[in-house]
Amino acid sequence: MTDKFIDRLPEPETAGVVIPWFTPADRPTPDRVRETSGLVEALGCQLGFVRPEQIRKKNPSFLLSGGIVDRMAEDLEAAGCTLAVIDGVLSPVQQRNLEKRLGMKVIDRTGLILEIFGLRARTKEGRLQVELARILYERSRLVRTWTHLERQRGGSGFLSGPGESQLEADRRMLDDKIIRLRRDLDEVKRTRAVQRSGRRRTGTPVIALVGYTNSGKSTLFNRLTGSDVFAKDMPFATLDPTIRKIELPSLGDAALIDTVGFISDLPTHLIDSFQATLEESLQADLLVHVRDRSSVSDREQARDVMTVLERLEKESGLPLPPLIEAWNKIDAMPAEEAAALKNLALAETGPQAVAVSALTGDGMDELLKLIERSLLSGRQEIELDLLPAQGRIRAWLHQKGDVVEERAEDDGSSHLVVRLSAERLGQFRAEFPGLLATPD
Repeated sequence: MTDKFIDRLPEPETAGVVIPWFTPADRPTPDRVRETSGLVEALGCQLGFVRPEQIRKKNPSFLLSGGIVDRMAEDLEAAGCTLAVIDGVLSPVQQRNLEKRLGMKVIDRTGLILEIFGLRARTKEGRLQVELARILYERSRLVRTWTHLERQRGGSGFLSGPGESQLEADRRMLDDKIIRLRRDLDEVKRTRAVQRSGRRRTGTPVIALVGYTNSGKSTLFNRLTGSDVFAKDMPFATLDPTIRKIELPSLGDAALIDTVGFISDLPTHLIDSFQATLEESLQADLLVHVRDRSSVSDREQARDVMTVLERLEKESGLPLPPLIEAWNKIDAMPAEEAAALKNLALAETGPQAVAVSALTGDGMDELLKLIERSLLSGRQEIELDLLPAQGRIRAWLHQKGDVVEERAEDDGSSHLVVRLSAERLGQFRAEFPGLLATPD
């Protein structure tokens, strides 16, 4: 019975991939070729072939030149492919023309990433965001393919005016869906804001992991929190954000957020649709930029991550939180290189960094200490003496701040040394005026 069931399972699609490039500056590196292969395999497809192709002159009808299209058609047939992938940007007309010429489904880089996101979305929020991104993409793909319909006639009677075209009807239908999805996602934003305010009230620091896709964020997240979030060596293993508790050396409980990975040429539709999720990073007290230092494209990937963060900062109006770096995957490097990287991290003049291996646990203690130092660097230390009758103030400080020292005096009062964030310090001055000297 089992064998019969397996026999009826659909065969995975086989994809042939062309990576177009136009100038020596954008010639695909071996890492880019591996990344594209990983994206296709993450979709559950078998890889027929993947090949960079230089485009000396863009063909407005196909993007690719006629000779490259002919060669691609031959290779697709020889490899038994059922899907063609162009790892670039296709206009709607180019996509349609290629499908007609190649006789199969054609997707570009945006379509490929959207397909993967559709597979990965598990929560209601994730599905909403993927659906919005898909519809925004589809709306931009609407082309006039219903020439046989021309215009539907509206109203009744011989002289009634023309109705809306099929193209306009589809566009209106998609616009209605976009409005509905944006409304649902606004509700998600409100829910997230309530959750964030709850964490702020308890004084819990929030740390967000950000980084290029497949840099090891989820593995690091699991290592730090003892969780079992899905972590696999493939692009976009994590799509839905996850929050877990971690224990810092002296600050105690903190919240750690695992976020969706970034990628070069991240489609605009995805950034727009996932803004509710990505803004969670901008609301954190600290960002930990996880970098795959074993990758030869590490610097380019780090630039891509910062480009997306800066765009989010500009569009949301929220300032970027302080940022440190976790230089991951030192286990994948020769021992001498890993040792040199550890020394380089100590001397880093840019964002403070720690060399780590999320897989083996190497460097985790140092990373937690750096996280705590970075959180504390934005806090101010205050000292005050409280009488026994001022128990409410004492309780507030224990709940909202980090009490470094508390000493009972002979007269029955308590001497406290407390660290407070700038926000908490402002709240304290407002709630208990006159206890602290006013700053100059």
